[in-house]
Amino acid sequence: MMNAKSVGSSANFIEEIVEEHMRTGKYGGRVHTRFPPEPNGYLHIGHAKAICIDFGIASKYGGLCNLRFDDTNPTREEQQFIDSIKEDIHWLGFDWGDRECYASDYYDKLYEWAVKLIEKGKAYVDDLSAEQIREHRGTLTSPGTDSPHRNRSVGENHELFEKMRAGEFPNGGKVLRAKIDMSAGNMNMRDPVMYRILRATHHRTGDRWCIYPTYDWAHGQSDSIEGITHSLCSLEFEDHRPLYDWFLEELGVHHPQQIEFARLNLSYTITSTRKLRRLVEEKYVSGWDDPRMPTLSAMRRRGYTPEAIRNFCDEIGVAKTESVIDIAKLEHYVREDLNKRAPRVMAVLRPLKVIIDNYPEEKIEELDAINNPEDPEMGTRKIPFSRVLYIEQDDFKEDPPPKYYRLTPGREVRLRYAYFLKCVDAIKDGAGRIIELHCTYDPKTRGGDSPDGRKVKATLHWVSARHAVDAEVRLYDRLFSKPDPDEVEGEAEDFRSNVNSDSLQILTGCKLEPGLSGAKSGDHYQFERLGYFCTDPDSSAKKLVFNRTVQLRDTWAKIEKAQMRQ
Repeated sequence: MMNAKSVGSSANFIEEIVEEHMRTGKYGGRVHTRFPPEPNGYLHIGHAKAICIDFGIASKYGGLCNLRFDDTNPTREEQQFIDSIKEDIHWLGFDWGDRECYASDYYDKLYEWAVKLIEKGKAYVDDLSAEQIREHRGTLTSPGTDSPHRNRSVGENHELFEKMRAGEFPNGGKVLRAKIDMSAGNMNMRDPVMYRILRATHHRTGDRWCIYPTYDWAHGQSDSIEGITHSLCSLEFEDHRPLYDWFLEELGVHHPQQIEFARLNLSYTITSTRKLRRLVEEKYVSGWDDPRMPTLSAMRRRGYTPEAIRNFCDEIGVAKTESVIDIAKLEHYVREDLNKRAPRVMAVLRPLKVIIDNYPEEKIEELDAINNPEDPEMGTRKIPFSRVLYIEQDDFKEDPPPKYYRLTPGREVRLRYAYFLKCVDAIKDGAGRIIELHCTYDPKTRGGDSPDGRKVKATLHWVSARHAVDAEVRLYDRLFSKPDPDEVEGEAEDFRSNVNSDSLQILTGCKLEPGLSGAKSGDHYQFERLGYFCTDPDSSAKKLVFNRTVQLRDTWAKIEKAQMRQ
């Protein structure tokens, strides 16, 4: 696996903290981070930033990074999510070695430490319901109210907690809470819940436990057990840091430094696992790996490369304040990476038949085509040329608008790698639709240039009809129609109201050059003049299927140029 480069072109604030700790000898000069996903869904682009930071910081300073699954909610966790998370991290180019950990590995120790807090008078069993606890917490402007059970004796709390573990109370019947300060300005410090009763089969521990730790209780202590030095979290956990510190200080155990950074927010994108699950369960998309989704498995299927995602994360850097990144910037890095690696091919998505009247009927030529002008080492290929071709329907207009330079009656254009072509007639069906063109070619212009120096203003891609292979092509667009999917008009609406009904268009009967007949799942191509495409896992020898990864037009590059002029 790769050694990750530093996140950001210069030292960011996290690196400054780490370097200060190394100078002062804190943690003995060690750097040990962790990536702690919940196995309740697929990783998304926001996780990619966290992965690059967690593994990148460890790599830069010669440290280690653990993969730890925060598996504290058995009702939502599944093995398929664990498998997909590991696949996605490896795909991005990172590896955790032999440090695959689970919060459930520490359930016994967490229980033992909870008992220790009870014995110190720092935790108590409460009988209030979840709703009552919320009512007792107070508000941001008013203090909370002590639970009537807050001052139970250590002995009673110990006994009740043991009975909770033994399953003697119903789900939700009791909870274990930390005893901190119900008047604290930070709501997280108002006696937070540490354990709740939940009878659910765990994917690893089975039915051994009927009480499960909350995230706040499991997280910091898991960090401590694993010897983590720098616990890197997104900004929403900043208010949880005092609680993180309180637990560790009360236990008197190894105390990592929690550091928060701004999460990745993209326009036209949601990264809430709960909302993504609704899209899947309510069939707005075909699954977690639907190429319109922001999950890493979906991006991989669509044709995004790990290099593009890492370069994007490196470029946006690490910040302390929240912001929204234009999705065009991510698309720019995808386009930039594929431009270097994707071979060029010709594909006609909406075919219009062209018959070259003055080309010999049985003649077939093999023309040389460049595989990638960005990489001469990729060489050239042979493509067949014959009397009957396909071009794009949009490349012909019988009555062209101004500044339309493609094929029209009487106009000459260049066929890529081939000849000059002139339209002499257009055949229509009974409904007046053009179904076939009759053209002539100039045999002296082979290769695309005229000996007499005459010029044409357009070059068209094409495919030989006799040699073309059929394919299905899926044109993906943004899943949401608004930059902020949560921006809705009425109170009854939510993010689902902004799902783009035109986010997927499926084209059948597309015509591709014959070299694509052997395309394998995950292969990348640039369909000349159309965009970057990737072979879908649904593809087979009998039915080729391609996904559009991104169009050729680079919106972000135009934005950057405009900003530079200002």
